[in-house]
Amino acid sequence: MIDRRSIFTATAAIGTFLASAFSSKKIKARMQDKYPGHTYKNGSPVGDVEPRGSIGRMERLPTLRIEGVHDFTCGMRTFLNKHSRKLVTRADKLIQDSGRDPKKEIPATEAMKVLDKDTLLGTSGRMWISNQQVTWKILQDHYHENADEYLAEMEAADNDGPGTLELNPNMEIPDYTKHEIHIQPGGYVGDAFAGPIYHYGTLSFYNGVMGDNTQDQIHVSTANRLPLPEDGVVKRILVQGCGLGQMTVALAERFPEAEVWGIDVGGPLVRYGHMRARELGVPVNFAQRLAEDSKFPDNHFDIVTSYIINHELPQDKNREVIKEAYRVTRPGGYYYPVDFLTGGSKGKPYSNYRRWWDHRWNNEVWSYEYHTFEFDKEIEKAGFKINPNTPAALPRFGKRHAVKEA
Repeated sequence: MIDRRSIFTATAAIGTFLASAFSSKKIKARMQDKYPGHTYKNGSPVGDVEPRGSIGRMERLPTLRIEGVHDFTCGMRTFLNKHSRKLVTRADKLIQDSGRDPKKEIPATEAMKVLDKDTLLGTSGRMWISNQQVTWKILQDHYHENADEYLAEMEAADNDGPGTLELNPNMEIPDYTKHEIHIQPGGYVGDAFAGPIYHYGTLSFYNGVMGDNTQDQIHVSTANRLPLPEDGVVKRILVQGCGLGQMTVALAERFPEAEVWGIDVGGPLVRYGHMRARELGVPVNFAQRLAEDSKFPDNHFDIVTSYIINHELPQDKNREVIKEAYRVTRPGGYYYPVDFLTGGSKGKPYSNYRRWWDHRWNNEVWSYEYHTFEFDKEIEKAGFKINPNTPAALPRFGKRHAVKEA
């Protein structure tokens, strides 16, 4: 029997933030005084759509029904991950019965031959995917049914600040960016509401694996762990593939005197990111550009970083992104891409099975080859020197503090 308390863990998390329900008012109260030249009324941005208010930084979902379904999908994701240890035990037993040692690393192709036909593992995977499909559908349906209202909200923010927005509707979108990563309908470039859909949808990802992120806690803590350049100078920061800009905003909050840029090929993502930064009163510059072709001058940034984008790029593009980071980082500055550890295709049977499964069924098109990518070596080939003594900005992920020597 399914433990109802486990399924509805996410619902309980809402109560944790009720005490901060009025913090969004405090955020907006500072707006009119700080940015009097922009279109604010009573501290709130003109055009802001917030039918059910906010809990801290996070606007509540627009209807109780959508919020309820979303809470369920978050809770289901937590439930499935909570019981993954039993699946590991199951997989180890199947590998052992096949005559292999489950404690030794084996190629994913070998693990698949044994594990892919198991009913229990398959059922768990089917539940995981179905839950994700519901996550996307409930959000996409709402935004498309109310498209005029939400498009008007973004239009009201496009040319307003603080911060700036650069959209390039005529740019050629590379094919490698058009995949529907995480099976998100339309992907990052093909749906006008990719930003809010991704924002609310990924709460399920975080809730199930890393913890609550309704207040951008994980992005904020990651931004705060990034090291300072050795000389302590931070005037300009670039976030490559910034998505909807959660870490970009966090960096602008940490370094309020710096010029902070977030670039992404996904126009809908940076458009939503700009609107959200405007609502939070944080000056960030967003631009629809490619990470491998940022258009910035040589030696321009003190810090160049990214947040979990590299596993969504093919290896040749990762090399280009790294080279671009080296070009725009100033001597004495550094590059710190935050993403999963890499370096091989072997692993324990169940982890290899899940990695392949995620690649195949969750449409993580490039992640499987990413794990064979010698990321640190490629960073050094570009000219950076990696400092191995810096703690991981995001625990359990790669430590890649890569300095461009003066």
